[in-house]
Amino acid sequence: MAAAATPLGAGFARLWTAAIASNFADGLGRTAVPLIATTLTRDPALIAGVSAVTFLPWLLFGIPAGMLLDRVDRRLAMAVANSLRFAVAAVLAVLISTDTLTIWLLYGCVLAFGLGETVFDNATSTVVPALVSRDQLDRANGRMQSAEITIQNFIATPIAGFLFAVAIVLPIWLTGAGFLVAGMLALSIPVAAAHAHQPDRVDGMLGTRPSLPAVIGFLWQQRFLRGMILLTSTTASALAFAQGSVVLLLLQTFAIPAALIGVVTAAVGVGALAGALVSSRFVARFGRGRVMFWSILVSGLGILAVGLSTDVWAAIAAYAVGAFGVAVWNVPWGALRQAVIPNAMLGRALGIVRTIGWGMTPIATVLGGFVARIDLRLPFVIGGGLVVVLALVASRLILSASAQVPAAEPIPEGQPS
Repeated sequence: MAAAATPLGAGFARLWTAAIASNFADGLGRTAVPLIATTLTRDPALIAGVSAVTFLPWLLFGIPAGMLLDRVDRRLAMAVANSLRFAVAAVLAVLISTDTLTIWLLYGCVLAFGLGETVFDNATSTVVPALVSRDQLDRANGRMQSAEITIQNFIATPIAGFLFAVAIVLPIWLTGAGFLVAGMLALSIPVAAAHAHQPDRVDGMLGTRPSLPAVIGFLWQQRFLRGMILLTSTTASALAFAQGSVVLLLLQTFAIPAALIGVVTAAVGVGALAGALVSSRFVARFGRGRVMFWSILVSGLGILAVGLSTDVWAAIAAYAVGAFGVAVWNVPWGALRQAVIPNAMLGRALGIVRTIGWGMTPIATVLGGFVARIDLRLPFVIGGGLVVVLALVASRLILSASAQVPAAEPIPEGQPS
């Protein structure tokens, strides 16, 4: 109980503040961009392509971003990344204002947004373990997750919907401003935590930074991590397959006005926020393995129920349940990675994990868009059903999460272990 009451510290508070500003911008953009896409095309496959392009940078730049963050000042990396996203938002706003935007130019802007995201989000994850103790990781990740959900779902997305109804370009300008503010706030993170990891002392000897092949080897040799990376990658793809055309499902199948899309997203976010807030408490009471198993099962059942619902309120409630499960899962999974992966390789390891995890989602999202041409509900049925099956098949692996212990920092090559 004493550890739970220990403050997370001023350094974490500064990171949290920068993340809030960036999440506000993300929430505006993720609501406004699909709505903008619907003004350019009504093809479900092309709409799903917008979501697919969002994840493509993780396939192309996830690992290089991780390598970068293990070598440079992470504060500067976050500031530069979000400055890039501000510039892209300004370009997109000009294209909209001059009526020269096409779906393909929108894809290009989304791709550039994603490149900045690979750096900023990876940096956020790698900085957390340097700012809090290991026994505070679940609570710190829960705080980050709940802030992300609150800002994106309850503040940014409703604002984006209303601004879009007034003028398409308004949420884009505000998105750019949010990215710029977040980048500047990142510079206030303590220097000791934000700098790239320095050589470690292991058993009294000076260590060296592990090479990329060594990081890959570590992840491959860890049987639990290897299995979990495969599981989360497949689950992420199934969820992306389901949700790629969700904006058309809301607009066409359930006849929700464009101005209220953000409000619906906020309603779904109630479930996600609840999950983020209770997750660390669930872990403390029931154990990480059991919490992770039930959360992934619930997320799949919720998404499946969306596809089976014929009533808009039932669909929104089911979506909220699915979001609850995803949020509960994200907190212990994030803390577990930070605990078992040595800090000297954390940036590159998380880059690899996210490249694998999100690298398959563009393909899955586009496939979901083509399936949505048959019926906009069908991707939810297939994607949610697949997540349920995955949870049951991998139940033994997931439940073993409670038995995992932090890994030791790597021993330098040529030194005794």
